Amino acid sequence: MLLLMAVLGLIAGAALCAQTTAANMAATKAYESGIAAIRAGDTAKAQSDLERAVKLSPGNAEMQVVLGQVMLQRGDYDAAIAHLRIAVRLKPNLASGHLALGGALSAKGLLDEAIVQLREAAKLAPGDAEPHRGLARALSAQHKTPEALAEMKQAVALAPQSAEAHDELGSLLAQSGQNAEAEQQFQAALQIDSAYQPAHFHLGAIRLNNGDVGGAEKELTTATELNPKDGLAFYYLGDAYQRVGDKEAALSAYGQAAALLPDSAMVQRKLGLALQRTTDVERAVAAFRKVTELTPDDPDAYNNLGLALMQLGDGEAAIKALKEAVRLRPDDAGFRGNLGTVYLQLSDFDAAVEQLQQALIMAPNDASLHYDLALALKLKDNLPAAITEMHKAIELDPKLVDPHYTLGIIFWQQGEFPAAVEQLRKAVELKPDYAEAYYTMGSVLKQMNQLPEAAQALREALRLQPQFAGAHTTLAAVLRQMGDTTGAQAESQLGDTLVKQKIGVQGATFATNSGKRMLDAGDLDGAISQFRNAIKSSPSYALAHYQLAVALSRKGEKTEAAEEFRKATELDPKLKATP
Repeated sequence: MLLLMAVLGLIAGAALCAQTTAANMAATKAYESGIAAIRAGDTAKAQSDLERAVKLSPGNAEMQVVLGQVMLQRGDYDAAIAHLRIAVRLKPNLASGHLALGGALSAKGLLDEAIVQLREAAKLAPGDAEPHRGLARALSAQHKTPEALAEMKQAVALAPQSAEAHDELGSLLAQSGQNAEAEQQFQAALQIDSAYQPAHFHLGAIRLNNGDVGGAEKELTTATELNPKDGLAFYYLGDAYQRVGDKEAALSAYGQAAALLPDSAMVQRKLGLALQRTTDVERAVAAFRKVTELTPDDPDAYNNLGLALMQLGDGEAAIKALKEAVRLRPDDAGFRGNLGTVYLQLSDFDAAVEQLQQALIMAPNDASLHYDLALALKLKDNLPAAITEMHKAIELDPKLVDPHYTLGIIFWQQGEFPAAVEQLRKAVELKPDYAEAYYTMGSVLKQMNQLPEAAQALREALRLQPQFAGAHTTLAAVLRQMGDTTGAQAESQLGDTLVKQKIGVQGATFATNSGKRMLDAGDLDGAISQFRNAIKSSPSYALAHYQLAVALSRKGEKTEAAEEFRKATELDPKLKATP
């Protein structure tokens, strides 16, 4: 629209002069009506009036130019180009005609032809910055950044008070990695026009890229205030908020961006990732589904969707999405690993082993894949192979905590108590706040009759997780064996109180997450205990019923598992029973 008004300012008088000379009053009247419609923002009426004017006076080049510009503004590139070609044939020395034709050809993607026309406009109007701006855009689109920079610098030299020219030069400098110089140009644009929104946006984006998050947030906030419909400004503002850890503000900004740019896969993906970190997994799934619709051949989109669906509890849909990711990129070990993990969570251990083994063929040194395979083998009761894979995972990444914890569980279940304690001690050395490992260590030490050490481990578990009902109960038993009746009674009462007390969703969530860690490690009894505690804390917490059902199913208690699946689905229809 700005270029249309600029061209209009250049040729309107000339067109009227020609019409007065030709005495074609009807054409003049139609042309004037079209100009008035342009200024009023009514491009549909403008086009109708100008088409009438051109029909009455087809030899008027200026009228052809204005009509072509209106058609370009309305997105009819072919018709615009046709009228603009007529204009430059009628008047080869009409700079505005070549400028407008160059702009139309650029919009159509005919960049070589556009550059020819824009160079001709620059030659005919050597003091006009607009042809150089147009050339810079076309050359940039051809990835000829040095040439584009030269043209834009010429535009700034010809129009030093143009905020738009400084902003565009800054953008080109940023593309070429000259960030300091780019920032200077954006600041120059704002000195000329402090309310020029694109410069605030671009300055914010470059400051974010340079690590000046506070400065970026300030500029991007201003950009969104000046133009509340700029989806990209909200997108980058979300990035700025995320950098400083303001998750709520980041999510709000990404939501605004997605509403303004619903067909941007980049924006929808970022929104989905932000939502996935919250409890609003359903909206995350919706965002990731949108990404798969926008980019149906993007395997990462299906991978993200699959993981979110599993988080939501829809295992079958998760498998479908992850299979599509694998189909699109069959040599991606991460995708196969994720698919194997979902099969593992759905208790399809054979399929889990198959996918994880294939993943390890592609990535034999991936410690996490070895650990996941070890879990699947453990749950298939192939303990020797599971132990081998656990040790391989530790060998590849000595800082991995869970293999030590799970080995502790395996050795405990095999009656190898000293080996179990050794592994559990390594787990808490690597992760000092691992309450479940301390609890399990205390339980093993109790069976070894090392009661003071057991009490110490259990007390540490309770220091880290005061609402760990199972730890209170086990500590009570240890203290009773040690002859501390008073202490045992106190711990027993605390355990009973925690079990009976309805501590709400927060406590239930805590217990459920703890139970899931135990379940993943193969400690079915410990996991079941935690899930039951979660349900006692909050009987309507659907996820606790769902996870309890999974654990019971793995233990072979199918009837009770089915009942828990039913309760979970009643409380939250999105949670589906595992196949």
